[in-house]
Amino acid sequence: MHRRTLLALTAAGLAAPSVLRAQSWPDRPIRLIVPWPPGGSTDTIARIFQPKLAEVLGRPVVIDNRGGASGSIGAIEAARVAADGTTWMLAYDNEATNQTLLRLPYKTLEAFAPVSLVATGPLALVAHKSTPWNSFQEVVAAAKAAPDTISYASSGVGGLAHVSTTLLQQQGGFSLVHVPYRGGGPALQDSIAGQVPLFMSNVVIISQHIKAGTLKPLGVTTAGESRHVPGVKSFAEQGFPGFEAPTWWAFFGRAGTPEPILRRMQEALGQALADPEVRSKIEEQGADVKATGPEECRQFLAREIDRWGRVIRDNNIRVDS
Repeated sequence: MHRRTLLALTAAGLAAPSVLRAQSWPDRPIRLIVPWPPGGSTDTIARIFQPKLAEVLGRPVVIDNRGGASGSIGAIEAARVAADGTTWMLAYDNEATNQTLLRLPYKTLEAFAPVSLVATGPLALVAHKSTPWNSFQEVVAAAKAAPDTISYASSGVGGLAHVSTTLLQQQGGFSLVHVPYRGGGPALQDSIAGQVPLFMSNVVIISQHIKAGTLKPLGVTTAGESRHVPGVKSFAEQGFPGFEAPTWWAFFGRAGTPEPILRRMQEALGQALADPEVRSKIEEQGADVKATGPEECRQFLAREIDRWGRVIRDNNIRVDS
């Protein structure tokens, strides 16, 4: 047998198990890591599309909440699993800022294979109904009159809510006290209880409390007004020209996962997100379904890492800030 033929047969033999695994995938339940506690926006969105994704794949999709350290605990776990299509992750916007803020044992664009940008949406600054402020300008004026006396909650240090609020303070020349929580769920509970007067959050977990009148929206981070918070001006329209900071959720696989499996998951996720009921429920929460392709998702993530990394460095944001 010629040496070239022998090498070709050997290579085909080595590749066969991978091809067979891809053809039979999924052959077991799918684990979806949500690197945040239950009750937050990432958990909420995951649980909206989870049943339909399981139906399309023909296998159970089990959500594994791994909260802590601004989403990095769950992400570290997802970055070290086997690249066999068994475990996936729904990432939140912290995944981009964590790349600059934290010392992580992985780099997002190397450890993960982006599958799809799932959704984007506005962040909104809300005040408890008991506070005296009915506009963002009133908050700015109060903060300038008494610096570092007004607190605002966020889902964690270095997340988009924290970094974008830092940029607002820098541009507006006022100072607030940051109160970070281990996820949006815990922050929300203290916010609706009036334990912290302000809360910068994605609209997904606060929309029902805005509608109920418990939380008063003062501004949104989209370029203009958002249909998800009607009648509320963007910060760009309130004296911060050019300010924009949409929040986002993205679906990742492990880098090295066979391409046929990645394609199959992207197709299945696209089908799930295209379902009218799934799309309606996500949009009712205050987010816009995107369902992009892998390359668009990768490029978006690269831009977010670069953009907010510069803000973090310029403002010397640290884990203890």
